[in-house]
Amino acid sequence: MAELGGLGYGAANVGNLYRAMTDEDARAVLEAAWESGIRYFDTAPHYGLGLSERRLGAFLATKPRAEYVVSTKVGRLLRPSPETANRLDDANQFAVPASLRRVWDFSADGIRASLEESLERLGLSEVDILYLHDPDEHDLAADLATGIPALAALRDEGLVSAAGIGSKSSEALLAAVRAGALDLAMVAGRYTLLEQANEVVAACRETGVGIVAAAIFNSGLLSKPRPGGRYEYGAVPPERLQGARRIAEVCERHGVTLPEAALQFPLREPAVRSVVVGAATPEQVRENARRIEVEIPEALWDELGGR
Repeated sequence: MAELGGLGYGAANVGNLYRAMTDEDARAVLEAAWESGIRYFDTAPHYGLGLSERRLGAFLATKPRAEYVVSTKVGRLLRPSPETANRLDDANQFAVPASLRRVWDFSADGIRASLEESLERLGLSEVDILYLHDPDEHDLAADLATGIPALAALRDEGLVSAAGIGSKSSEALLAAVRAGALDLAMVAGRYTLLEQANEVVAACRETGVGIVAAAIFNSGLLSKPRPGGRYEYGAVPPERLQGARRIAEVCERHGVTLPEAALQFPLREPAVRSVVVGAATPEQVRENARRIEVEIPEALWDELGGR
């Protein structure tokens, strides 16, 4: 599998997460990522009911295939839903017409079909990495029992280079990692300055599974901790807000901003292959690329317990 690079781009925003953007705005965000040196791009059918994959694919068509790594996810098939086409996909927080519906399917046939449909939307003949997406939100034990062997078979056939799981559930991540057949775990929101998921990290070390750290700002809480902000795509619990503010105070004492520390923290763990971060504007992309290069004193990590 190719190197992912320290910073990757998570393409949920270009699937109209939270708010709509034009095709031109989406391309500008992706171009800013490329210009910032990012070469790993992650997407999923779930993101904007396929819109993220289509926009990312159109962008990547302008770039040499050998120069980037792309991942997508399986577990949700997209199927026509004309009865909901007159409203937006608000329940999933994507500002797109709900003309399609998500159908859970972690069977071998469903996973193969999902990959084929993603390749069509992306306009690619292959993706590098395929993740099981949120099996904990459906039927975890059954989905891992069918999904892990199905992903391993696709990898063994040479259809993907690496197989993994993407989830915010420590239970799901642990079960999948311990199964012993996967290459990567996309750990969403569980390996951050606020939540240092030591059990998951330990399991990855023991099994040799690489970690891709995602949602490292905990939906913005570790960027701008404030009342009314988001955490896990919802309202911030008071105890989480207090925790983020305490971390911000430590960062300030050491002359570092909270998001700078939040972005770099996962990369101190040897098992972490990349940190994947979303962005809704070119400016946000460029700011994250700057943050990952800031020199952070060891004394800050000592105080925060960050290895």
